[in-house]
Amino acid sequence: MDRKRVLILGLETSCDETAAAVVENGSRILSNVISSQVELHARFGGVVPEIASRRHLELINSLIDEALETAGVGTSDLQAVAVSYGPGLVGALLVGVATAKALAYACRLPLVAVNHLEAHLYANFLVEGRPNPSLPAVGLIVSGGHTELVLLKRPGEYMPLGRTRDDAAGEAFDKVARALGLGYPGGPAIDRLAARGNPDYFHFPRAFLDGESPYEFSFSGLKSAVINHLHQLRQKGEEIPLADLAASFQSAVVEVLVEKTVAAAREHKVGSVFLSGGVAANSSLRRVMEERIKTQLPGVKLYYPPPELCTDNAAMIAAAAYHHYRKGRFAALDLNAVPQLPLNA
Repeated sequence: MDRKRVLILGLETSCDETAAAVVENGSRILSNVISSQVELHARFGGVVPEIASRRHLELINSLIDEALETAGVGTSDLQAVAVSYGPGLVGALLVGVATAKALAYACRLPLVAVNHLEAHLYANFLVEGRPNPSLPAVGLIVSGGHTELVLLKRPGEYMPLGRTRDDAAGEAFDKVARALGLGYPGGPAIDRLAARGNPDYFHFPRAFLDGESPYEFSFSGLKSAVINHLHQLRQKGEEIPLADLAASFQSAVVEVLVEKTVAAAREHKVGSVFLSGGVAANSSLRRVMEERIKTQLPGVKLYYPPPELCTDNAAMIAAAAYHHYRKGRFAALDLNAVPQLPLNA
């Protein structure tokens, strides 16, 4: 492939955000349209797959039109259509995959299949005015459904280092927030509440899982410890210091995430560390990671996207797809959704 201007339309429907975007050459966002379903699912305390799928069906075509109009391009200007085909909710993924296949066929465009986790890493290449990060890099992908450490050797080449054995960090945030009566989504609510609390007020367990799996995570024990402590306080009729409890819980999550990421960056001698995923917007995680890297890994640069690119979006799908396009890695029109898709598939 030559280095001409490459415009890719990206589609994202892996969970509860319907999104479409046009990105130029994998780094310049021309449009990034996102419709969140948070209000639809808030009353249930989490995402209801059937509701999410139906909402994607209702919105996807109009969002594609809006993304193209905002970018000032038509389908004839595109070089490819890209879509997240996993991991995620199977029904939700199928909406995006079917739409992308139909559009690619009708417009005679190449179809690029993108791993949703891979795409989160490439959100770090979409920050306007900032030089692209150097590779290799260690990436921490942390969200409601995923917590993974990855070595990004070069574009499109990854080595998984570790993942959660049970709850993802964002899932733990949501469940603790629900127990505290903070609603859904829980991550931003706990982050705001924790800013007023003492992170050392309670000491909750940290699961480091040393030994054979130094880069794997576990947050179910921490989640259970927080909820059990909350129940004990309520049973005793004691006043519950909600801000202190939120801050102490958040501190326990952040400590584990930071320690393992810093250790992986040190072992693999990388020059960059990426934060990606919805939890990457957490203010405490960003601050502590910045401080730890500055003191323990001089010369290593920390990258994280703006909040709107931390959560699911289609710009990151198109950014990741650009590197597949450059290498001629296209998908056939029998592409299917893969809800448990691993990163190095």
